[in-house]
Amino acid sequence: MANRLRQEKSPYLLQHGDNPVDWYPWCQEAFRRARQEDKPVFLSIGYSTCHWCHVMARESFADEEVADALNRDFISIKVDREERPDVDAVYMEACQAFTGSGGWPLTILMTPEQKPFFAGTYLPKRGVSGHLGLLELLERAAGLWKGNREGLLETGNRVAELLSREAPSQEGEPDRALLHRAYGQFRQRFDPVWGGFGRAPKFPTPHHLLFLLWYAQAEGSPEALTMVERTLDAMAHGGLQDQIGGGFSRYATDRKWLVPHFEKMLYDNALLILAYLRAYEVTGKPRYAHTARRTADYMLAELMGQEGGFFCGQDADSEGEEGKFYTFTPEEVQAVLGKEDGEAFCRCYGITPAGNFEGKSIPNRIGQEEEEAWAAEDSRLRRLACYRRERTRLHLDDKVLLSWNAWTILALTRARTLDRGYLEAACRAHQLIRTRMTDERNRLYLRYRAGEAAHKEQLEDYAVYTLALLELYRASFDAAYLEEAIFRADQMVDLFEDRDRGGYFITPRDGEQLIARPKEVYDGAIPSGNSAAAMALQALADLTGEVRWREAAHRQLRFLAGAAAEHPIESSFGLLAIAKALSPHRELVCAAAEGLPRELEVYLRTKGGEDLSVLVKTAENEAQLARCAPFTASYPVPEQGTVYYLCENGACQAPTRDFDRLPLGNRPCRNS
Repeated sequence: MANRLRQEKSPYLLQHGDNPVDWYPWCQEAFRRARQEDKPVFLSIGYSTCHWCHVMARESFADEEVADALNRDFISIKVDREERPDVDAVYMEACQAFTGSGGWPLTILMTPEQKPFFAGTYLPKRGVSGHLGLLELLERAAGLWKGNREGLLETGNRVAELLSREAPSQEGEPDRALLHRAYGQFRQRFDPVWGGFGRAPKFPTPHHLLFLLWYAQAEGSPEALTMVERTLDAMAHGGLQDQIGGGFSRYATDRKWLVPHFEKMLYDNALLILAYLRAYEVTGKPRYAHTARRTADYMLAELMGQEGGFFCGQDADSEGEEGKFYTFTPEEVQAVLGKEDGEAFCRCYGITPAGNFEGKSIPNRIGQEEEEAWAAEDSRLRRLACYRRERTRLHLDDKVLLSWNAWTILALTRARTLDRGYLEAACRAHQLIRTRMTDERNRLYLRYRAGEAAHKEQLEDYAVYTLALLELYRASFDAAYLEEAIFRADQMVDLFEDRDRGGYFITPRDGEQLIARPKEVYDGAIPSGNSAAAMALQALADLTGEVRWREAAHRQLRFLAGAAAEHPIESSFGLLAIAKALSPHRELVCAAAEGLPRELEVYLRTKGGEDLSVLVKTAENEAQLARCAPFTASYPVPEQGTVYYLCENGACQAPTRDFDRLPLGNRPCRNS
């Protein structure tokens, strides 16, 4: 049977379009039918590159026996978590309340009023080793619903009340003590041998590393820098990085980063570019720039669509096997490279007859000495990449998510120091958002695919997009980017801020009413919308000098400080925003008769640090810039040459035409 999912645009929903299950997408029609037929709702949430989602689909959702049970006793709904992060957030919190953990596929049983009375993750078709199977669950729940549903309703009401209950408002002081406490937690959790934090599985979590890089410089902590370098090196040497084609997988299943969960996600790779770039700026070590470049090249080659947007990710599975696309035998390598080159490659990349993953080998450089291979592309890698492309292609989730593309724009714009082509790609992605993901009211859409933009925007769309626009401004000094950033930040405050209790909701005030309006505070694989909002507001305050942005940033930083008081390590990107607010800061206005002076351009490219905000004022943009940063109106554009106005921590220097006289300090980003 062809179910309703065949009409959707989500790759994940389309994967289930031929299931015998009578699926609905998330819609009011499904809940109306549940009420009319007096049936509970079966909700399944996942995403198209999720390995265990595929397993459950093959075992259960393609199975006639399971479909019969669902179609007879339930109304079944499929949700793509990447298209509906609001729905996912509500029911993931329910799962954590029921089980203490969560993940995908997310399995929920609930009333027609959307109140959950069961939550779990992957379930086999039948119970195994004492663990509940899906068929047993469905049979029990259907029986209770028909014969004794009071307990189910009571559970649903209790959980719904728990989800809708706001935690007590608790502002904190955004001070350095909080930052030191976070650093102490990182020290406790750090793996001194293999890098990373905690036990396996290990996630990259690049925002942890960005915070520690700040701490290393601000506090003069060699130990913090060691944590970062050991982690970045271990990830780059292990199987987590695709040694053949570039890019990183979602996480490693083992302590030493050898065996990845092979799916590659756009957001991981964008954030890792930021971390490796920053490590290069701080240390000057070329291997970090090399890894950032390889990651960016992977994204452009494999994830960029014809319209300029970047797709969500690539699957872990091919031909029904996880990792088959990525593994090799020595015989395969030698067939491609020849005996001599093949043997040398196998020695270098750990490819052995015994293998390190299900009888084959994941290419890796664990235990290898530093070589110039970091700095130069190996022709052997290119030949093997060509060979690998002849294998069964990995499924590509080809939808464009606005927030993930905003992270990508931010990363590629910063990577312009390695290759100007990255900036061009970032500008194309921005143009797609402007033309395809903006509605007639100038509101943003969350998703774009196959010519259709859909789904109401969420907090992180506005927060991260604002950060991306500010980075585009820093790269070009085109005031249109700054003006758009301010416009989006204004919308963010208006649509999402909780002025009563602090922080920002995930959903806009005019969004769909779920059983709870979630407010995510802690950072996960991606920084939370609240952390990104804090960073954006603080950046606007520094750049424009506007009191309203300084006040908005202060409100948000106090909210984050209160929320992070007990577990600051879980809000590392928000702490980075606090750190920037507490750090010395300089503002430079360049009033130029002929655009960006070469001397300033060179300084920003080679020495400009994160503690300097720059505005470039010309005769062409002075009116636009005055709207964005009103204080610049008092700085006239000279008829000839350039005048520089520098302020630091509220104290302004005398204007000068001589760039070399500016007390910027010869402070390169890199510490040799």
